[in-house]
Amino acid sequence: MTAALELRGLHKSFGPTPIIRGVDLAIETGELHAIIGPNGAGKSTLFHLISGRYEVTEGSIHLNGNEITNMRPYDINRMGLSRSFQVTNIFPRMSVFENVRCALLYGMGHKYKFWSLVSRSRDLTERTERVLEEVSLTAQRNVLAGLLSYADQRALEIGITIAGGADVIMLDEPTAGMSHTETDRAVALIRQVAAGRTLIMVEHDMSVVFDLAHRISVLVYGEIIASDEPEKVRASAAVQEAYLGTEHGNGEGGSGADA
Repeated sequence: MTAALELRGLHKSFGPTPIIRGVDLAIETGELHAIIGPNGAGKSTLFHLISGRYEVTEGSIHLNGNEITNMRPYDINRMGLSRSFQVTNIFPRMSVFENVRCALLYGMGHKYKFWSLVSRSRDLTERTERVLEEVSLTAQRNVLAGLLSYADQRALEIGITIAGGADVIMLDEPTAGMSHTETDRAVALIRQVAAGRTLIMVEHDMSVVFDLAHRISVLVYGEIIASDEPEKVRASAAVQEAYLGTEHGNGEGGSGADA
């Protein structure tokens, strides 16, 4: 079976400083895969390489068997990969409905047509409504996105991420800054949107990681030191020493910014 996403000998350096050092990783179609590691390990840099925000120094990236190394982000998106960011990235002065509708335009054939009103497109409206229902934001459809609660803004960003129909979804710290109640809701939402898709996430909350992931990869100083089922990763002495904490061994991780 062709992997949904495959990284082969991936390297990234900024000047003389290596950040990603020879990552090999294959993520199967339909898998919910978590990438964890200490602050500064290179997790967000890895996401930027995959999504085309950064250029690869060496190695290759393949999406559903097709090479996407150093392609432009919007071309990668049109090939079926979409991502969210650590910092919420929405249009705050547009309604929730309008935010999702914007994300759907290109994929549904609505390009630069100044003489056409998108509000008259029944198919576009119906598809927008379906996405809002999937992320449980139907009741807030007419609210300005900037007025939503933080958790609802993150849910909206997930809606924007899935709106274009991508089959590989990348979420960068989707529960960061949330309360326990908000996190529980986000976990339920992530599990729901992952159905029928391949989902890759960077996440610091180990309870979320071990609850959701089919497989976990541990990135330390730009290298994958383990990639396995959650319980095998939890039991790994190398992982406990490098990230989870040998004296704890209980899945408690840190939080904060990443390289």
